[in-house]
Amino acid sequence: MHRLPIPIRFSGVSRMRRFLATTLLGLLVAAPVMAKPTTYTLDPNHTQVRVVWNHFGFSNPDANFTNITGTLVFDPQHPSQDHVRVKIPLSGIDTHVPALDEHLKGPDFFNVAKYPTATFDSTKVVKAGVGMLTIIGNLTVHGITHQVTLHAKVNKIGMQPMWHAQAAGFDATTTLKRSDFGVAKYAPMVSDTVKLHITVEAIEAKAYAKATQHN
Repeated sequence: MHRLPIPIRFSGVSRMRRFLATTLLGLLVAAPVMAKPTTYTLDPNHTQVRVVWNHFGFSNPDANFTNITGTLVFDPQHPSQDHVRVKIPLSGIDTHVPALDEHLKGPDFFNVAKYPTATFDSTKVVKAGVGMLTIIGNLTVHGITHQVTLHAKVNKIGMQPMWHAQAAGFDATTTLKRSDFGVAKYAPMVSDTVKLHITVEAIEAKAYAKATQHN
């Protein structure tokens, strides 16, 4: 009499397969989600450019530019994805001296009637240490464009309590020669080299658009 073959149950193998599948699924669920580039809109109420120069060696006056608009794309893990585009209305210059404001707006300096805005458009962003970035881009002032380098600090990325939205904050500095941009009046007695300090607060773009659409 022939005996029927006894079926072999690979219970150990099955358990091993279930274990591997469960472990893999757990790893996938637990794996950190890679940050994606986030687009932000600059908040003009909390973004400004401050310019400082030397006046005949005696003093170091400054001027502020406000009502700045623009966007930035920021990925803290991959700065090569980052991008900054900013527009600065030069008619908003404020030295706290109205007569000086009007002089700087005139043809001797910015000539805002012909060149009403300055722009910055980044071309490269790289990490420069913990919480630091080097931002290289094209600055256009007075109809002339030159490459400049900004040294930026990431102040904070997180929830902005007044907007109830994700926000990003940065400070940046650079030094440039105003004569490179055709604004050379009184140089070098009034310093040709000027220092810029930029502070930026930006709100996640969709949240910004939603909050301001009725304004």
